Amino acid sequence: MGRRKIIWSHRAEIKLFKILEFYAERNKSKTYSIKLYQRLNKELKTLLKQPDIGLNTEIESVRGLIVDDYILFYEYDNEKIVVHSIWDCRQNPDDLIIK
Repeated sequence: MGRRKIIWSHRAEIKLFKILEFYAERNKSKTYSIKLYQRLNKELKTLLKQPDIGLNTEIESVRGLIVDDYILFYEYDNEKIVVHSIWDCRQNPDDLIIK
């Protein structure tokens, strides 16, 4: 068995970029954005070892990993972990689109 890879969907990449950009503009510094990005990557590395630690969601194969104020929605198999979306829990849940 080979090593699992993390793959970000296009939607997840865009949402991540918008979140990091928001904090960089609001704080007039990239410091928090860098720390948040590092924190998310650290948690994703944990998923590589223990991909089933996320919570079950309404979509059977999708799990959610809580990281501070965010949820990373992902699916996994023996070869990859696909991050479908990142969600700020302070947003309106009616606007949530996972896949």
